[in-house]
Amino acid sequence: MRLPPAILANTEEVLREILRFSAPADSTLSRYFKDHPRLGSRERGAVAEGIYAILRNKSFFTDFAEAGASPTMRRLTILGLAEAVGVDSLGGLTEEETEFLNRIQEIDRNLMPPQMRSNLPKWLFDKFVAQYGEAETLALSHALNQPAPLDLRVNSIKATRDEVVAGLAEAPIEAMPMPYAPLGLRVLKKPTLQNLPLFKSGAIEVQDEGSQVLSQIVGAKRGEMVVDFCAGAGGKTLALGALMRNTGRLYAFDISEKRLAKLKPRLARSGLSNVHPVQIAHERDAKIKRLAGKIDRVLVDAPCSGLGTLRRNPDVKWRQKVEAVAEMQEKQASILDGAARLLKGGGRLVYATCSLLDEENDFIVEQFLAAHPEFDLVPMSKVLAEQKIDLEMGDYLKLLPHKHQTDGFFAAVMERKPMAPKPPKDKPADEIDADADE
Repeated sequence: MRLPPAILANTEEVLREILRFSAPADSTLSRYFKDHPRLGSRERGAVAEGIYAILRNKSFFTDFAEAGASPTMRRLTILGLAEAVGVDSLGGLTEEETEFLNRIQEIDRNLMPPQMRSNLPKWLFDKFVAQYGEAETLALSHALNQPAPLDLRVNSIKATRDEVVAGLAEAPIEAMPMPYAPLGLRVLKKPTLQNLPLFKSGAIEVQDEGSQVLSQIVGAKRGEMVVDFCAGAGGKTLALGALMRNTGRLYAFDISEKRLAKLKPRLARSGLSNVHPVQIAHERDAKIKRLAGKIDRVLVDAPCSGLGTLRRNPDVKWRQKVEAVAEMQEKQASILDGAARLLKGGGRLVYATCSLLDEENDFIVEQFLAAHPEFDLVPMSKVLAEQKIDLEMGDYLKLLPHKHQTDGFFAAVMERKPMAPKPPKDKPADEIDADADE
């Protein structure tokens, strides 16, 4: 079934706005669909997938879209839609455009220069090659340029994984258990979930398998005091609350009132009562100081470049700048330092990012450990064994799309050494005299 020719015009219109890179692509698309309510779900899906195909393949598409009779932006739109929905689904093409599309389809992309094949900006391609080598960079970039699957986390407070699989099958939606996340399910297609009873009841949440593994390695237990230091909209917070079996206290800290507001309806669905959202001004906020030395576990899912999420957010590679990575490092180090003050002796600190760059990951952890001798690194191999997660890792968790079929994630676990008992306060002089008299 062919798409109406107007879809080309719709896609081109929103593409012009998105390629300004003044806002995230998903928010620009949401606003456009809100302003164009007559677009049906099929049309909205085609526009969105076409846009994401262009963002994933921008280097390759732009190079060829600039040659020809019709305007560059229209050719770019045609290439994206053809990639997303197939040539046969496109209507309204001229004869020249059809010939152009057929020529592009015949190109063997494996014969192109490595950077163009990677569809990465030069600065990022060079960084990946320096870190991973060229062959692995091409394998990684190929995986990053594929659409991400739909992953679900089962809320163990509400249901078991088997119960959810059976409930989805009635929809009918096919889902498979994931290899690493014990409560994870991978949905084989991308159905709409919002109206499902399982979703409305809070039995399932959308969450990448890598993010679920990250929540698992925090190791939160019943009755503990736990902090999700950069909670955002609360995906990992909800996972931690369920792992704690709705006991203890779980603080969800974030500087953004807007992000914490998105947590509220999810929290209401989840059935959790142990989660306490708290807006903070910065990592030195007095609200944090009051909890210093009292917390069992802290997760710092730090702000980062977001380069591990390119399957979902392909615009990030074009919006992100090399200078911003250096700025992120300062923020990451400061947040980690502030969060570390919360932990009691024997407490664990988990530093995590969805970045693929060592300078936001290993470097930050090594810098922190050098400045904080009161913390020891806990090898990730030991943490994964504790959680019975079948993953081969060394000192750090490094999840990669082309190896683990997850988003790109990094994590390190550090444990605070037992704290020396506080010395007794000096007695006032009159008390000392009284003791002497006795």
